[in-house]
Amino acid sequence: MTASALRLGPSLPRARGPLSDGVIKRLVTGAKLPPAATKGADPYGDDLQLALDVCYELHYRGFAGVDPALEWDPDLLRTRRALESVFLTALREDATRHLIVDEALAGLLVEPVNGSGVTHFLRDEGDLWQIREYAALRSIYHLKEADPHAWLLPRLWGAAKAGMAAVEFDEYGGGRAERIHARLFADLMTDLGLDSAYGRYLDAAPAQMLATVNLMSLFGLHRALRGCTVGHFATVEITSSPGSARLAAAMRRAGAGPAAEHFYDEHVEADAVHEQVVRHEVIEGLLREEPQLEADIAFGVDATIHVEDRFAEHVLGAWRAGSSALRDVPDSGPGGGMRRAS
Repeated sequence: MTASALRLGPSLPRARGPLSDGVIKRLVTGAKLPPAATKGADPYGDDLQLALDVCYELHYRGFAGVDPALEWDPDLLRTRRALESVFLTALREDATRHLIVDEALAGLLVEPVNGSGVTHFLRDEGDLWQIREYAALRSIYHLKEADPHAWLLPRLWGAAKAGMAAVEFDEYGGGRAERIHARLFADLMTDLGLDSAYGRYLDAAPAQMLATVNLMSLFGLHRALRGCTVGHFATVEITSSPGSARLAAAMRRAGAGPAAEHFYDEHVEADAVHEQVVRHEVIEGLLREEPQLEADIAFGVDATIHVEDRFAEHVLGAWRAGSSALRDVPDSGPGGGMRRAS
């Protein structure tokens, strides 16, 4: 292993409990992992969600100072599987609402007259500090936008594969590095005075945010859950265009800057097209080939809505109380001082 390989990737986060502490110590010192003590662990809590996030990140960019070979460490994989089991069991119990795809998607296809979500709040009354917090939180995903869904491509064929590849090609900038959506989000962060380094705000991200990203990795890394990945992807694409329109308006109202506006303007147009491709080529194509996956697709939709609703409840609850939605507000360097002046 070269020294340059060890330098790549973000810094490891701080542990939030015994599960995440055990995983992080394994990466740092090679300490033996005890059997994952997941009995009684909160499936949506900080400790389990951070432990999962760290395990999953080994399949993306890894961490600075961590041997890339640990991606396939048998002990870590056994621990990850135990953590996933707790999370997935809770999701199946708490989120399952539908068995039919059309019924699962029906509520997403109608824009509410009086919406009350995070993007509605930011459009109508959000302050700049709240917009900056939202961007910092979403950076946990957007700086690797489309990557979790890319795991799906080798698991599809025919129309579903072609449709998925077309959407991913757009997400990756249509062959132009400067238009890759993760790059556009980094530019948005720069406009907002945030640090755009990959993983910079992981320590500040609460469990509710980690769960939204872990869900993508959970689905994407398991071929058996490919239908769930399609359901997740469909939910993201269907809700992205109207949500992005609200966020573009919020950026303009707050004077966030041209790159901040551009990121969401880009998604208004692109994701309106992507929605049609995902519904009529990816979903319909997959169901023609594997109709037995319909309940999995529906579950992917339901689970996505479930974790996003929990995230929205946390963020709006904090903001309406005049508090930060971050676990700890960065106090120095780019991105510091997000809260309102007191």
